[in-house]
Formats: sequence, structure tokens, C-alpha cells
Amino acid sequence: MKHLILWAGFSLYVGAIFAQNKATISGSIKEARTGELMIGATVQAVGYPDLGAVSNEYGFYSIHLPLGTQQLVVNYLGYQTKTVNIQLEKDTQLDIQLQDAAQTIQEVVVRSKAANQNISSTQMSVAQLDIKEISQVPVLFGEKDVLKTLQLLPGIKAASDGNAGFYVRGGGIDQNLVLLDEANVYNPSHFLGFFSVFNSDAIKNVQVYKGGMPAQYGGRLSSVLDIKMKEGNNQDFSVSGGLGLISSRLTVEGPIQENKSSFMVSGRRTYADQFLKLSKDSTLNGTKLYFYDLNLKTNYQLGEKDRLFLSGYFGKDRFSTGENFNFQWGNATGTLRWNHLFNPHLFANTALIFSDYQYNVAVGSGSTEFNISSAIRDWNLRHDYQLFANQHNWRFGLNLTHHTFVPGNISREKEGENTGPASTNISNRFALESGLYVSDEFALSSRLKVNAGLRFSMFNVLGPGTFYNYNEDGIAVDSSIYGKGEVAQTYSGLEPRLSLNYQLSDTRAIKWAYARTQQYVQLLSSSTSSAPTDIWIPASPNVKPQIADQISAGYFQNFADNRYEFSIESYYKWMQNQVDYKPGAQLRVNQDVESELLFGKGWSYGVELFLKKKTGRFTGWVGYTWSKTERKFAEINQGQPFPAFQDRTHDISIVGIYDLSERWNVSATWVYSTGSAVTFPSGKYYLEGRLVNYYTERNGYRMPAYHRLDLALNYYIRKGTRTEQSLNIGFYNAYNRKNAYQINFETKSGSLSETEAVRTALFGIVPSITWNFKW
Repeated sequence: MKHLILWAGFSLYVGAIFAQNKATISGSIKEARTGELMIGATVQAVGYPDLGAVSNEYGFYSIHLPLGTQQLVVNYLGYQTKTVNIQLEKDTQLDIQLQDAAQTIQEVVVRSKAANQNISSTQMSVAQLDIKEISQVPVLFGEKDVLKTLQLLPGIKAASDGNAGFYVRGGGIDQNLVLLDEANVYNPSHFLGFFSVFNSDAIKNVQVYKGGMPAQYGGRLSSVLDIKMKEGNNQDFSVSGGLGLISSRLTVEGPIQENKSSFMVSGRRTYADQFLKLSKDSTLNGTKLYFYDLNLKTNYQLGEKDRLFLSGYFGKDRFSTGENFNFQWGNATGTLRWNHLFNPHLFANTALIFSDYQYNVAVGSGSTEFNISSAIRDWNLRHDYQLFANQHNWRFGLNLTHHTFVPGNISREKEGENTGPASTNISNRFALESGLYVSDEFALSSRLKVNAGLRFSMFNVLGPGTFYNYNEDGIAVDSSIYGKGEVAQTYSGLEPRLSLNYQLSDTRAIKWAYARTQQYVQLLSSSTSSAPTDIWIPASPNVKPQIADQISAGYFQNFADNRYEFSIESYYKWMQNQVDYKPGAQLRVNQDVESELLFGKGWSYGVELFLKKKTGRFTGWVGYTWSKTERKFAEINQGQPFPAFQDRTHDISIVGIYDLSERWNVSATWVYSTGSAVTFPSGKYYLEGRLVNYYTERNGYRMPAYHRLDLALNYYIRKGTRTEQSLNIGFYNAYNRKNAYQINFETKSGSLSETEAVRTALFGIVPSITWNFKW
């Protein structure tokens, strides 16, 4: 850290030498109506096409200009352009407020930060979603959902029909870093995966990196999903929400002290279990099946240079049937953040972050009851700087995360001689994960921009605990015991990041990126999509960290005054120390679970095409991905490569939104993908009168191709800046396609020698209706 501070000071000194006749304009960009900080607003100096700035994730910008009269043009899509004239004589703080343009027909769901930011930015393989407009995309149950909208982008694939889990460029579900106000969300799904935990009413900004991720992010191989919650309206009180067939939402926000502090509280709950009470079946009417979310955030402006934020998320799912089965799981996060402006050049963010995910299963009652539980809990300290020095945009900082892993516990009551509790407890694991990074974004010429970064990560496996070594048969041959705080194993590595942008013109650019990433925690899952009972484990003496190297290149072009965007990207990713399982592996509540694991390598490559229309009465996009994803393990398929489950050669998504009038809006999505790779039995035999299937190769077959059409109709009962009401009517799987969720092979009725494949479809056509309001 000392060297980084010295380097930052040197940059400031050098910048001062070469900028004697310049000064810096810096400040925050806010929405005038609510006081919300705006992420990604552009500030351009008139007459200096190469001198511009983009507000960072905390709404801060800084631009270095010659002394004298200057004119700034500030833009943010969907807001009125603002022009500011200023007589620049010294470093100046200038906070800017933008007015909502109140556009009624220029709606876009996925957008870049500025009209041509996709051309001018060094960052590639990145997309930003606008929460205000996600509601127009039809989704399952009519519940606007961040994760399901992401799945409509090239390179991002749904885990299964209707599921919120996703794969990015061939990586696993656990290889996605999901952040909510900088807190790690380990299981971002509700309702066994059919909803995400992110209530869109509480969210301000969503950004996903599919490759070439900036150096400030680490800990996952495939992607970063960075979500920021709303801060609350510091101008006036407002209430918004929605009433749907299976869930309702309510958000309240307003000022604590006008222009200085505000709060936001947002809640959501499903109520399917309330309808089950109407059943005459005693089993059904005693069933509880619901989830709830609660988002809270408050902030306080301490002065011109300091601001405090406190945010939290609490969510839980419950599924129970009578007194004999009770299953609960959920996330909790908390973030205390302090933003400080040292001077117009140097901005700092310090955050203390808590994250917790746990589940508990209770089966039986009374003396026969037993419980299964598992958890992962983090405490994280981040300290980040952003330094603007003579057209260099430096970022540097560090983070420390203490992990507590609770792999699994079983407790039960016995009758008879042993009347006390009998427990099986798998020892907790502890680890300290740390990261130190630095990056610099700068222009080598008027056409060539560079973003170069380096991250150093370290993972210390800590005691107390007993660590075993296993032979090839998975039998423990020796062990080592470590006391509390003792280091049992240390892994570390350098993670270089590099992005290049060669701008051919104002509307065309070529980009190239390379990134190395390391992942020190792994998800043990026996399903193809994330399940509540999946278990997180750390790297250990037996489990090495996963490593990925990805290169990507792309061509980007805008048409018709930036109303259309086109891009084609290709990528190749190598992955080391990938995890798979031995046949019949027992992953839950197993002290020797590491003996059940297999380790190998993987790779994925592909091409992604994207065409988007951003403005006008008709908007939308077309995305296409051609890709291959393979794994190789010495113990599987005789050591030959095989396709991963998420290997789907072709993936197409078409999204269209059309404004019929100021009050009526229709939208549609159509998706198609090659069937997932799957392992089917290669034959069967009878053993002692019992039918047994046998398998010869991993993922040697394919599920049928998947395709689906979704439709939605939006009617704005009342539309305005303060009072709004709308009705959303949707049809998921509108032409009732019976997409295969699973295929079982069963003996054909009346013939013991014949086997038939039985297809199970999860969803037919699913209608929905939701009333949304804002006061």
C-alpha cells in the first residue's frame, strides 16, 4: 500500500508540472427530482473532443481543462441535456443536477452509459440495464426480474427453464461474482430458482462484465454482476409498488433532512400459500410456501467532501408441509460506506461489508425430529481510491475478507436409552481472502486508449481444524491439526488485466482485452442449476484455486446518429483446477467431502453478435451466440474431453418493444437454444429382478432444442412525473411449447424388454397480470 501511495503522489507531482495552465472541475451529478447520484453520466468540454469524463459508481466526476471560459455539456440517456458555462481560474467544485426528460416513447431496456460510450470506452464485454425499463420485458409470473433480463444478452445463458441462475461464457453458476451494494450474494435465487432476490423497485443500477473485468473486481472466474440500490429521494416522499397474482411489492422513500439525507425501504412478498389454505386437502392447506425481501438504505451528507451510506438486504424462503417438514433458506447483507473527497483529483471509498447465506431443513417432529443446516458468512473491508492526474484515471485499493464456512450439521433426538441430542457436525472452515490492485486508464493517442491493471490476490486457509490428505481411492492417509488463527495453506497469484480501444472514427472502434482471474471458493452442487442446499467450500491443501485466462476481441459500430448499435465479439477462455464429482458422490454433511472431488481443466470459446435499436417508438435488440464449452478429467470418459452441461452451440434472443401510443405499449421476446449436454443411460440390465441403467460417457447426449415466445401488454392508466398507474398483462410461453425439463427412461408398459423416454415439461403457457403504482 505504501508503494501505491508514493506512486499516486508521484503522478500528482508529474501532472502538476505539465498542467500549470490547467485546473480541475469536479463534483457530483444528481437527479434533480430525487437527489439520487447518477452513475455513468457524461461530461464533455466543448471544443476539446478528447477531454471528457464519466461519473463513477458513486456519481463523482473530474475533468482537467485549460484555464479560461469553458462550456460543459452533461448528458444522461432519458434526461435533459444540460449546458454549463464556467470561468475556470482554479480548481472548482461543480455539482450538477439533471432534469428527467419525461420521454414517453424513447424506451430502451439495455443501454450504454452515453450515446457512443460503447465506442469510446476501453471496456468491452459489458452491459448496463435500466431498471425503469426492465418492466417492459415479459418474464415468468410477470415479476420484473434483473437476472432473467440478463439472460437475454449474448454470452449469458439461463440455467434451465424459468430459472434465475445463469452461465457466462462457459463458466459455472458459482463462477459469477454477484454484488449488492458491494456485498457478496451467494444464492441470488428465490422459490427454487424461479425468482431472483433482487427487487427491481429497490435497485438503481445494474452492470454486468462478461470478460476483461476491471482490476478492482476479483474472486470469480467468469463474470461480475454489480448492483447498486437506490439511495432514497431527498426532495420529497413517494410510495410505489405493485400488486400481482402471486406477489406484491411496496417501496417508501423520502428525505430525512431535505437535500442532505434520505431513506429507502422496499419490501416484497409472495402469497401462494394463502391460496393453498382454500384447499379441502389437509396436506395442501397446511403448506407454507413463500418468500420475502426487505431492502433498506439511508445516506447522510456530512459536508461537501464526505458522505455516509448504510444499506441492508434481508430475504428468506420457506417451504413447509404440516409439522413434519420445514425448509428455510435466505441471505442477509449489510454495507456501511464512507465516500471522501480529498481534493478535486482524489476520491476515496471505504466500506465495511457483511454477507450471510444459510439454510435449515427440519424433518419429523418431537423425538424423531432432525435438522440439517449449512452456512457461509463473510466480513469484508474495502478501501478504494480513484485518482485523476493529467488525463490518467488511476484506481487502486485493497480488500480483506474473512470467510466462515459451515459445511453442514445434523442434529436429532432419539428415543430409548440415548434421550439426549445426537449430532453430526462437520468442522467449520475459516479463511482470509485479500486483494491489492492498481489500474490506469489513459490515451496513448487521439485514437488509442488503454486500461492496464494488475491485481494481487492471496488466500490463507486458517485453523482451527484438522486437514486430511487422501490417496487415489479417497481414503485419508494422514492429517494435520492447526490451532485457531494458524495458517494451514496459502495460495496467491498475480492477475493482470489489459484492455485496448482503437477508435477508427466517432462511430467505429476495435477492442481487445485480456484478463486472468482466480477463484478460491467453490460451490458443491449435484444439480445443474443453483439449489438452496448447495454448499460452499474454500480452497484447501487438497482443493486448489480455480484459474482462468480469457482473451477477447471485438468490432463495435453505431449507425444513424447512434440510434443503432452493432457489435461482434469473440473470446477464448482457459480454465484450470475445475471441479467435478466421482459417481455417487455424497456432497452434503460429509467430513471427507474433498475425497469425493475430481480436478481437471476446461475451455470455452465463441462468437457473440448484438444489434440494438435504442430510440424511437420501436426499440429492442437481437443477440446471437455460437459457443463451445468443454471439460477434461483423467477419471471421466477415459480422459477424453466432453461437453459441459452449459454447452449450447447456438443461442438466440430477440426482444422487441413497441409504443402503440402514449398509454399503450406491447413487447415480445423469443428465445432459442441448442439443447444442453446431458448424460443418458447407454443400456440396461437386470440384477436380481431389478432394472439397472448403466452409463458409458459423460454428457454424450443432448436435450431437445429449447424455444419460447413471451408477450406482454402495458397500459398506463395514469402517466406523469409524480403519480403513475399501469397495468401489465403477460403471457410466458405464449404458444405453449412443451420444453423438456428432464427426460426419464422407463420400462415400456407391457414389455420388459423395451424402454421409452418420458419427457417432463415444467411450464405450459403462464398468464400474469400486475397493477403497478407510484404516488
